[in-house]
Amino acid sequence: MPVKRKIYEFMVTLLDTKPAIWRRIQVPETYTFWDLHVAIQDSMGWLDCHLHAFRFGKGRPRWEIGIPDDDGFDDLRILPGWEVPISEYFDVGTECLYEYDFGDSWVHALTLEGMLLAKKGQRYPVCLEGERACPPEDCGGVGGYYRLLEILSDPTHEEYDEFIAWLGGTHDPISFDPAKVKFDNPKKRWESAFSGGI
Repeated sequence: MPVKRKIYEFMVTLLDTKPAIWRRIQVPETYTFWDLHVAIQDSMGWLDCHLHAFRFGKGRPRWEIGIPDDDGFDDLRILPGWEVPISEYFDVGTECLYEYDFGDSWVHALTLEGMLLAKKGQRYPVCLEGERACPPEDCGGVGGYYRLLEILSDPTHEEYDEFIAWLGGTHDPISFDPAKVKFDNPKKRWESAFSGGI
């Protein structure tokens, strides 16, 4: 009898957003941190144009998981996410921070809520639910996002037309439909980003 695959269910919450912008996703237990990064990007609606890092523990980390930087900063060690299985770091209740775009600093709380058996016929990853739209890339972090929403709520604002042009249209902060989330193949994303194979 074949062994059923295990699935990890994560809660992803973009910190300092009120009401919270969040997603609940399920991914295979065989995922690496790179694979998980791609699933978070796709479920949130980010475009994966910037660096990212997973950080465990409190205080100033001495290591993180992401994309190694040959230049390096201080004594921070960066483990390559595509080499590190999520199963080595997560158990039910484990929390960490996931930061995307070190300039805008989109910091997400990531919690493993549960482990379950894969449903027959279900493709993974999957986004089960979530609320509110992802902020546009490069809008200046949480503070910049709320300023953007304030400007968009007032068509008479002197910067309204400029921001509408920058966005290429309007932005609905409430809109989110988990059924519309499309997940990329993490290996193909890696090859596209790094022009090689794993």
